[in-house]
Amino acid sequence: RVEEDVSRSGALFAGFRALGLFSTDVAHVLRFSALKRRFFVTTCVGKSFHTYDVSGNSLPQDICCMAADGRLVFAAYGNVFSAFARNKEVVHTYKGHKAEIRLLQPFGDHVISVDTDSVLIIWHIYSEEEYLQLTFDKSVFKISAILHPSTYLNKILLGSEQGTLQLWNIKSNKLLYTFQGWKFGVTALQQAPAVDVVAVGLTSGQVIIHNIKFDETLMKFRQDWGPITSISFRTDGHPIMAAGSPCGHIGLWDLEDKKLINQMRNAHSTAIAGLTFLHREPLLVTNGADNALRIWIFDGPTGEGRLLRFRMGHSAPLTKIRYYGQNGQQILSASQDGTLQSFSTIHEKFNKSLGHGLINKKKVKRKGLQNAMSVRLPPITKFAAEEARESDWDSIIACHQGKLSCSTWNYQRSTIGAYFLKPKELKKDDITATAVDITSCGNFAVIGLSSGTVDVYNMQSGIHRGSFGEDQAHKGSVRGVAVDGLNQLIITAGSEGLLKFWNFKNKILIHSMSLSSSPNMMLLHRDSGILGLALDDFSICVLDIETRKIVREFSGHQGQINDLAFSPDGRWLISASMDCSVRTWDLPSGCLIDSFLVDSAPLNVTMSPTGDFLATSHVDHLGIYLWSNISLYSVVSLRPLPTDYVPLVVMLPGTYVEFSEETIEPSDEMIEYDSPEQLNEQLVTLSLLPESRWKNLLNLDVIKKKNKPKEPPKVPKSAPFFIPTVPGLVPRYAVPEQNNDPHQVKTKLKHSMFYIYSSLSRPNKAALNLLKELGPSGIETELRSLSPDCGGSVDIMQSFLKMIGIMLDKKRDFELAQAYLALFLKLHLKMLPSEPVLLEEITKLSSQVEENWIHLQSLFNQSMCILNYIKSALL
Repeated sequence: RVEEDVSRSGALFAGFRALGLFSTDVAHVLRFSALKRRFFVTTCVGKSFHTYDVSGNSLPQDICCMAADGRLVFAAYGNVFSAFARNKEVVHTYKGHKAEIRLLQPFGDHVISVDTDSVLIIWHIYSEEEYLQLTFDKSVFKISAILHPSTYLNKILLGSEQGTLQLWNIKSNKLLYTFQGWKFGVTALQQAPAVDVVAVGLTSGQVIIHNIKFDETLMKFRQDWGPITSISFRTDGHPIMAAGSPCGHIGLWDLEDKKLINQMRNAHSTAIAGLTFLHREPLLVTNGADNALRIWIFDGPTGEGRLLRFRMGHSAPLTKIRYYGQNGQQILSASQDGTLQSFSTIHEKFNKSLGHGLINKKKVKRKGLQNAMSVRLPPITKFAAEEARESDWDSIIACHQGKLSCSTWNYQRSTIGAYFLKPKELKKDDITATAVDITSCGNFAVIGLSSGTVDVYNMQSGIHRGSFGEDQAHKGSVRGVAVDGLNQLIITAGSEGLLKFWNFKNKILIHSMSLSSSPNMMLLHRDSGILGLALDDFSICVLDIETRKIVREFSGHQGQINDLAFSPDGRWLISASMDCSVRTWDLPSGCLIDSFLVDSAPLNVTMSPTGDFLATSHVDHLGIYLWSNISLYSVVSLRPLPTDYVPLVVMLPGTYVEFSEETIEPSDEMIEYDSPEQLNEQLVTLSLLPESRWKNLLNLDVIKKKNKPKEPPKVPKSAPFFIPTVPGLVPRYAVPEQNNDPHQVKTKLKHSMFYIYSSLSRPNKAALNLLKELGPSGIETELRSLSPDCGGSVDIMQSFLKMIGIMLDKKRDFELAQAYLALFLKLHLKMLPSEPVLLEEITKLSSQVEENWIHLQSLFNQSMCILNYIKSALL
């Protein structure tokens, strides 16, 4: 290992999977499974690919292009590409290119790959050997598209950025024909339903329908949206061609009438990476770099596609993420694309989009301006959510970039809410909302402004319920607001470096304290009353809101702290910083217990209410990344990290669940402690026996009385399944032996009693081990048999009492000694005074027991006093 190691997990959190990623700018591939008689579409998401409805696999680098045939999926990364079987197992890897691979084309038992240096290699799929390699001069013919024309045996058609096309026979390695082209670079090649006819997409926006057998152009189409990104033909009886563009529009052309019949504008918000008509079905599959995969159905009279199904995430980097609810199954996320979405950690089918924020929803509905950018609200920068009254009214409050008013959102209806909350008297354009919070009851929203004002609004009616402070709560911008769990206290932080505590009901200032630096953000753990503050000097302060004192201070980050998160029990504080580190601080000990680095700075961090996952979002990333809490299922050392600790660089998790087969070897810090039988001779040690072995010894007579059967068991009338027989030539049934000799029974009973006596006459350890193995009834039988009336003797009873004395003296098996002694006294108390030897032993035991209990009682009293003081005292 080198020092800058790239790992998949830290000490406390391990990469689990990513949410909200569905597509990139790599075109999808479509394949038909003959076994299942179904189509499967495969899209690329960074280093992984998804096959719907099957999860994908992961590669070492981002995927740059893909292809598929009926059996395998081919994915290229860098100058290498791999073949996947069953959408998840790498069965072949092909290495030989020196530049990055840009094109892949399956070709029977072979696969063709082309790199950016225009080196074309033909591989045998199963042997992974090179069949042929062709090198082209990039300045003359740089390959930009590849196609195997239908019915053209062993032939491929290559398009170039210079505009010319070449037809090659790859079996004989001969150039058959060169097409002069149309003076524009070729961007796409697609086989038409007719033999010998192909569609050629150009950088000029033209689509040329060309007959390659006679080198004749049949028809030309042109669209004004830039170069053609992809082409596809309908094969269900309608002569329609679809062409994609860089601005997200799709043109639909009628090949018989040679005209544009429809436009699908804004099918994607970015360039159309790929579009494919399903064979003999009116379905069009499209994907783009806007992180969306869509299926359109053509069932209307106008011939325009209608959205049938989709998988969609955010198309721009995230601005805020937070877990929603208490079950830890939904994560709310806001993005720079202006949308608010909910992603499920269970399954993608539970994802939902709350849509874009609209300035005037009624006007938009009336005039149909959903796609007009002028009516959309700017991206959400901060939001707060509370599910307590989500079925009654809006449960989310959000503030927008550069906007004074805050929007409300309804999670159940998945739409923007009814109100825009802002003070009526403020009309300045330069004032914006900077901090929001919702009370735990879901009735009130608290909004802080850049002017220093803090207002309270009713979530049900949207009515303004008052402001904090005579004129304003803070002289600077409000950096954070928080309400405690009982709506008694509200805490506000201002950029001037003041932290203020207010009475929520009468809006009176209770306490004000100055901070060492201006606060950047604030987070309250309502259950424990612990407040976390990230300051501009890259340090963290932790306060107790009851005593209003700083209880912990942490430092170590080298960049701005973007977000904080508490563990559900309030024990850990997790911080994410621009120095690309995620750190976990243990609040009781005040130490750093975990730290790891990522390759992209974390912007947000939030922990599941159930404590199983940590979720993060990162700069320039569209997904939400889940990290599993290792301490829930493995032994983790929570010792403080040394000051010179160098954190590992951890890879962001992929979109599939990773199961590492490597077993984690315990380090020196994680060696399991093997406890001795007794820590110290002065300590009282209990046995490891269950309570049922000793707790009910004094109540055995009552238990036996209750468990006594009401009537004797009846012998079943039916014969046994196997009747015993006597061996011999003639089979005879065996008669059960009856032993009517009372002398023999007595002999056996006497031998058993003698075994018991001899066991108790052995050294005390052996006798104690015998008692430990017996149940409550057996123990009572043994102790009852010690008396001379039941076959024992005074010497054996004295030995038993000496054994109890040794147990009390060594303070081992303390509860067993007490239980055995209590049962002994219950059984033999009447005969003890008549035996001086036993009376002397009992007197010694009495003083021993009293001494032990006095010592224990004093320790109990000390512990109780300390606990009561900690609970009641104000530290």
